[in-house]
Amino acid sequence: MLSLMRALATAAALLLVTAIQDRGIAPGAPVEQPAARTAPVVPALPALPAAGPPSVADYAISAALDVNAKEVRGRERIAWRNPSGDAVPDLWFHLYLNAFKSPGTTFNRESGGQLRGVSNASLRAGRIDVTSMRLEDGTDLRPRLTFERPDDGNPDDETVARVLLPRPVGPGETVTIDVEFTSVLPQVYARTGYAGDFFLIGQWFPKVAVYEPAGTRGRSAGGWNAHQFHALSEFYADFGHYRVDITVPQRFVVGATGRRVSERINTDATRTFTYDQAGVHDFAWTADPRFVEVRERFSGTADVSAAEYAAAATLLGRRPEDLTLSDVEITLLMQPENRPQIARHIAAAKAAIKHFGLWYGPYPYGTLTIVDPPLAGEGAGGMEYPTFITGGTASALNGPPFDRVLIPEITVIHEFGHQYWYGLVASNEFEEAWLDEGINSYSTGKLLDVVYPPTESFATLFGLTFSETEFARFDNTRAMNADRVRQPSWTFLEDRVYAYSVYYKPELVLGTLERMIGEQTMARVMRAYAERWRFRHPNSDDFYAVASEVSGRDLTTFFKQTIEDTGVLDYELAEIASAGTGASRTSTVLVRRLGEIQVPVEIEIRFEGGAVERRTWDGRDRWTRLTFTRPEAVESARIDPDHTLRLDVSWINNARRAEPDRRVAVKWTSRWWFWMQNLLSLVGA
Repeated sequence: MLSLMRALATAAALLLVTAIQDRGIAPGAPVEQPAARTAPVVPALPALPAAGPPSVADYAISAALDVNAKEVRGRERIAWRNPSGDAVPDLWFHLYLNAFKSPGTTFNRESGGQLRGVSNASLRAGRIDVTSMRLEDGTDLRPRLTFERPDDGNPDDETVARVLLPRPVGPGETVTIDVEFTSVLPQVYARTGYAGDFFLIGQWFPKVAVYEPAGTRGRSAGGWNAHQFHALSEFYADFGHYRVDITVPQRFVVGATGRRVSERINTDATRTFTYDQAGVHDFAWTADPRFVEVRERFSGTADVSAAEYAAAATLLGRRPEDLTLSDVEITLLMQPENRPQIARHIAAAKAAIKHFGLWYGPYPYGTLTIVDPPLAGEGAGGMEYPTFITGGTASALNGPPFDRVLIPEITVIHEFGHQYWYGLVASNEFEEAWLDEGINSYSTGKLLDVVYPPTESFATLFGLTFSETEFARFDNTRAMNADRVRQPSWTFLEDRVYAYSVYYKPELVLGTLERMIGEQTMARVMRAYAERWRFRHPNSDDFYAVASEVSGRDLTTFFKQTIEDTGVLDYELAEIASAGTGASRTSTVLVRRLGEIQVPVEIEIRFEGGAVERRTWDGRDRWTRLTFTRPEAVESARIDPDHTLRLDVSWINNARRAEPDRRVAVKWTSRWWFWMQNLLSLVGA
């Protein structure tokens, strides 16, 4: 909680500094609006019914948790269908628990043995031992298993394995393999492992990598896509059907991917739960005797009004009956100390299911499980798996004044969003993480602005409010644009640049694009992309193509500048000058382009006496000078008055007055010090 409050204190300073417009322009000062402009023509959204979920890799798994040894002993039968026209001679596997096997693994070398500020110092290591691997006919494949290091050649890394088959798998053929394994769980600090009797078990079984046929994500020839487990990346896998038996001591409460289809009590004081789910590309589960299990149901009729269906239909150009959402069983596994937040978690989950479903297509699964990790297991928080997400909160948020800090809501909404941008639209997070994290951050911000007031979509604390957009802009500086958004996750300069580049910059890019092409057109772009690439593996070019097609505009240059390059967007209101008197008075406004990105810019000019005029500049040259001949002198000018350009690295240099208003500066400086004194007194800084 101390680190949270310090973060909020820093945020307060940044928020207020960036809010104060340059040369004495008051933040949020009312602006006389010009006559309404003609609304853009919105292209019709083509009806693109989603294909059914493919089944490339099916798993039948039996797993038993040894809570004392902190191990999972498992057996699995994998049926892999060759999705290509190639004869495939081998199978590649992810053995991602081996990322925690030794200090020399690629994950530990890159991360320094920590993730999100949680360290593995003195914690138990983890690994996965494949003890048997056989074909259905009994052929022993274990001697054929070799470890591969396709990304860095690190001999200490054993997170990717290759098995040469006795004969190739032909096009469309299926090979079945029986595997026995033991997963030695690490003490949790990076998504998976244990903390006391709490277990979050992810990336825990041998999982087949993705064989990409020619044409997939721009490939010229088919081949395996199997990256090592890196510090700054998540996962990429193929869709399939999972049926998993989980055996735990009877006192444990269990949650997992999919629907619980059976439960039995065994003679050895254990229970076995069976979960089943088709059309997903991973399986994770949790167990903890302290969980408070809460079950709720999202209803596509009771929780969505006719007016909401009608509004979404108008936005998307569809019939309301085509947008009908299905019911979803919500299971919340809460730590007892966080009981007062149960209603908040459920409300956030229902809001996410509703709005993501209306905007991007119905959530196709019948269940959603939300896990609240204990404080000692916070490294497992804020993570997504198919139909199964982990939250992040603290008991300090149970009541005033911190109950309006919306961290639990944001975490639930963001992690549910990954059910779309990672789950259903299964992009490759290793190579193009922004297609998941960035699009999801944009989608999360959109939802927060709908469900919570825009000025409070992150937090309200002692009357001070923070919005999602303001937080997204905190790292929006030239220095943070050191890398391209579209590049492999392990090639970024540092963690902070990675976070900005794949989460926040894409959110700002898409927010800018929305304001350039119109909210309705952007909604149709996102719906078309979500539908067309559901249960498939797109790349960035596929997103660009959908955006250009649906908007009716070639957006290639926009994405090349913002996603494919490292330039920044920055325009400056450089100078206001006036000469002469009366009818011959001439006023000029100088606007400069300081950044590399070139986009159209709107400039609002206010004259003495209150008249307002707007001009549009194409923004291509390094500067332009606007000239006005009229009796009234220019009083002030502002670039981008509607804050269309969310990606602009500095809103401070967007405004200028002919004569500074000192009263405004005094007013906002006083407010800044008042709130900073309150926040700093709380954290003892």
